[in-house]
Amino acid sequence: MKKAIVAALVCAACVQPAIAQEASERTYVHAGRLLADPTGGRVETEKTIVVERGKIVEIRSGYVGEGKVVDLRDAFVMPGFIDSHVHLTFESSPTSRLDAVTKSTTDQAFDGLVYAGRTVRAGFTTVVDLGASMEAIKGLRDAIASGKIVGPRIIAAGGVAAHGGHGDVHGYRQEIIDLFRSPTLCSGADDCARAVRLAVQQGADIIKTASTGGVMSNTAAGLGQQMSDAELVAIVETAHRLGRKVAAHAHGTDGVNAALRAGVDSVEHGTFIDPESIRLFKAKGSYLVPTLLAGDTVARQADTADWMPATVRAKARTVGPLMIDALRRAHQGGVKIAFGTDSAVSKHGGNAREFALMVKAGMTPLDTIRAATVWGATHIGLENEIGSIAAGKAADIVAVRGDPLKDVSLLEAMHFVMKGGAIVRPAGE
Repeated sequence: MKKAIVAALVCAACVQPAIAQEASERTYVHAGRLLADPTGGRVETEKTIVVERGKIVEIRSGYVGEGKVVDLRDAFVMPGFIDSHVHLTFESSPTSRLDAVTKSTTDQAFDGLVYAGRTVRAGFTTVVDLGASMEAIKGLRDAIASGKIVGPRIIAAGGVAAHGGHGDVHGYRQEIIDLFRSPTLCSGADDCARAVRLAVQQGADIIKTASTGGVMSNTAAGLGQQMSDAELVAIVETAHRLGRKVAAHAHGTDGVNAALRAGVDSVEHGTFIDPESIRLFKAKGSYLVPTLLAGDTVARQADTADWMPATVRAKARTVGPLMIDALRRAHQGGVKIAFGTDSAVSKHGGNAREFALMVKAGMTPLDTIRAATVWGATHIGLENEIGSIAAGKAADIVAVRGDPLKDVSLLEAMHFVMKGGAIVRPAGE
């Protein structure tokens, strides 16, 4: 693992000048088949995408252009993917509980550099990070944005959660808990408004809250509502006044519906949604981010990972098998869906495994791609910048061999990735 980290750091240091220069050059991407705007689902053939200074300049018919040409004539080309729920600075493992109290924020940022590289090379050119040390994720976000290192565009969350709830520290001596718990934990509506303001001041692009208990919290506190209705309203109203969206972790029906009534912009997981949940999703215009890969991962780990705490194991066995059915009911009910994996629970770089699970839940391959492109872009308010291949938008372009509209599992084997005009995975590598 240490060798891998060192190699990634050396690689990042040596390629940055080349990537910066590459992104400024005019590049002609020859696309054999092109799904430029997944909204309509039309696949065009023999197109050239003209890229310059990190942006798409135009799309031309035929294979044209002289100079720097990327040959994807035998590939299926799409916009870069958006994962609306990741945790880039860590990954679940037998040492996770120890890592939480031994790794510095610098260690976490360097781990995040490795995981960010794996993520972008898997075709995910934008991610929403919904839980990390603000110091670590802000440093990683800003370094990627400035072109110093390679990784996906990061929307970084500030976490606002209840004292003793999901998002607090559990399972350690009280002295450790007191030392490591976040200053943006809160109790009561006024205190939760304070916590949101502090999170924004610290650099949060979005607010992540937790209206219910969580599977991975090392506490037997259940999966029902943990924040009061008044606390949730205070979080949403304060965040929206400050121009920030709110994502709410929620499993239990009561907590899902309380978060939706409060006006959250998305519900993460949504395991126990009911007909009232679906009505509220549609009335409020909120998105469901289903994170099926997390459910699949923890359900498997509950039977195989001897390092998983007993309190977590019991919740994992309950929640994991239910998440696919929750997405099926939400999708059939007309709820808006944004792609999200909760990677860190699963391995970074394996994000595309979510697509096949979404198909298993009844979505078409095209709809899963929409959830990771146009729908995901609208969900995070970046529809004018990313989510489709169009003039003026960021040159986030990915390609696979074969037809993912027939076999969505092909998205797990990325053939080519360009992010912001820079090639981060050359064709066929």
